[in-house]
Amino acid sequence: MAEVTEPAELSVVHELRRAVFVLEQGVSEAEEWDGLDGECRHWLAWAEDRAVGTARLRITGDVACVQRVAVAADWRRRGVGRALMAAVEDAARAAGCTRVQLGAQLTALAFYRRLGYSAHGPVFDDAGIPHRAMVKVWEAEL
Repeated sequence: MAEVTEPAELSVVHELRRAVFVLEQGVSEAEEWDGLDGECRHWLAWAEDRAVGTARLRITGDVACVQRVAVAADWRRRGVGRALMAAVEDAARAAGCTRVQLGAQLTALAFYRRLGYSAHGPVFDDAGIPHRAMVKVWEAEL
């Protein structure tokens, strides 16, 4: 697991997101490339010399927003998503955030619940995929 620090690594992030969101899930290119990547921090999970997972983190004040969590199909249910979320949450805590929020695809609700997230609000459409808002709150470090 590593935070992206080089432009070439961001290209790898984009390749993985294109494979998962655009090709596999049918998200349009216009919706996937929202122009926010430059404002976010990104992580890559590596296995067998290839990128198998990615996530991005956008921080506003003391709120962290996890976005674009993607794991290669052949690496799902092997702990990659859990490791990505742990890295992103660690970074959010280190930045002084007291809550993490995300929009979860309905098929991923149980995964995020196991990580301590709570769903709230109605189902909403994001890129043609039903989602729910989720949040995880912790006490600020003293």
